[in-house]
Amino acid sequence: MSRPVAIVTDSTAYLPRAELERHRIEAVPLTVVLGGEALEEGTEISARSLASALHERRPVTTSRPSPETFARIYRAAAEEGAEGVVSLHLSAEISGTYDAAVLAAREAPVPVRVVDSGVVAMALGFCCLAAARTAEDGGSLDDAVAAAEKCAEGTSAYFYVNTLDYLRRGGRIGTARALLGSALAVKPLLQLSGGRIELLEKVRTASRALARLEEIVAECAGDAPVDVAVHHLAAPERAEHLAERLRGRLPGLRGLHVSEVGAVIGAHTGPGLLGAVVARR
Repeated sequence: MSRPVAIVTDSTAYLPRAELERHRIEAVPLTVVLGGEALEEGTEISARSLASALHERRPVTTSRPSPETFARIYRAAAEEGAEGVVSLHLSAEISGTYDAAVLAAREAPVPVRVVDSGVVAMALGFCCLAAARTAEDGGSLDDAVAAAEKCAEGTSAYFYVNTLDYLRRGGRIGTARALLGSALAVKPLLQLSGGRIELLEKVRTASRALARLEEIVAECAGDAPVDVAVHHLAAPERAEHLAERLRGRLPGLRGLHVSEVGAVIGAHTGPGLLGAVVARR
């Protein structure tokens, strides 16, 4: 059965397959280029393969979907009965995915509202779910966009990385900051702010950084009703430990997702990533 408003996102939302299917959300894959071979995130390269390549110091880059790919998705949505499309994507400060979607939207057979969420990973995923639920409840195109934007405004993302080198190589954080962190041998805590990855705090040890990440998430959530996602790359034990700690600390916790990030985000953070997304209901 068709729905008047279709929801499109990209593979960096890292929504579980069951959620994508339940809410009929189309996730357009970004591409990871590994050793000269272009591979689609989620289908042709796994997080485990990406982590192995990074450990081996093999060259890894990423690229956005093409406008033609988005155009096909928008046409298919229209053919299935959609009267409009909400296309939600990771921060335009991090990727050119938003720009590709905008180009495709101009020629789409139905109205397409392309939204720069300013976030990534399950911060983006929560926005997609908010838009999809609004559409399922009979909301209009504008209603679904408003729900996604409201969710983005109430969502925070924090993460720990073992080193800033991967972010520096990909141009996702300034070279001066990355080199400063390396010179001081500190463990960085970062946040998404204004669509960009910013250094939040510098901590002397990994154990202290992980404890501080827990504290920051608990402070952000407070007593409010929240959904939380814990992400990792090649660090499942750390992720489960953080998730268990948060279950006991967040009185307003409504939903908790634990997952490994995909190859695109992993390529820019490196193995050992641990992150947490807090979305206020």
